[in-house]
Amino acid sequence: MIFELPILRFEQNALEPYISARTMEFHYGQVFHFHVNNVNRLVDEFNFVTASLLSIIQKKSGCPALFYNAAQVWNHAFYFEQLSPTPKIMPGGNLLLEINRSFGSVDEFKNEFDKASLSIFGSGNTWLSQKENGTLIITQELNAENPMTKNCKPLLVCDMWEHAYFIDYQCRRADYLSGFWKILDWDVIEKRFNN
Repeated sequence: MIFELPILRFEQNALEPYISARTMEFHYGQVFHFHVNNVNRLVDEFNFVTASLLSIIQKKSGCPALFYNAAQVWNHAFYFEQLSPTPKIMPGGNLLLEINRSFGSVDEFKNEFDKASLSIFGSGNTWLSQKENGTLIITQELNAENPMTKNCKPLLVCDMWEHAYFIDYQCRRADYLSGFWKILDWDVIEKRFNN
């Protein structure tokens, strides 16, 4: 199987001023592409040629380098898929009901999510996921870890690695998060929730 860099559904400058074309060129065009190339090399080297990204991640593959790169490919595709220059800016339907049930309100959810994101020490992602019992949780996953390895269904991710924000924001991670909410497409998150 040959894994490919997914095509963005928007131009690389379309998320400005929140994420610049320069950041997109680096984050999507170099970092993400680097992981795609690595996973293609490693699946061949470790005889996982017929394995899906999902199966490699869920089994943790027995090879740390393969897991790391496969998870980074999956995590990055998930991250970029949910961004849009013309997003639905608020959740609705059953997802809104579950956010209100789990966190009290959308604003309280965002506050908790931001706190979790800002308290990540080092490199990682902040996730909104659904547990097996249906409740929603916010988790911090360091490096390439993914909630799927803990039997949770990922719904939303914010990339808190420096490559996602440093060109535009330097150390102002709170400003990056503020911009993130303005380009997050809740329509994508609702579809993930309802699937």
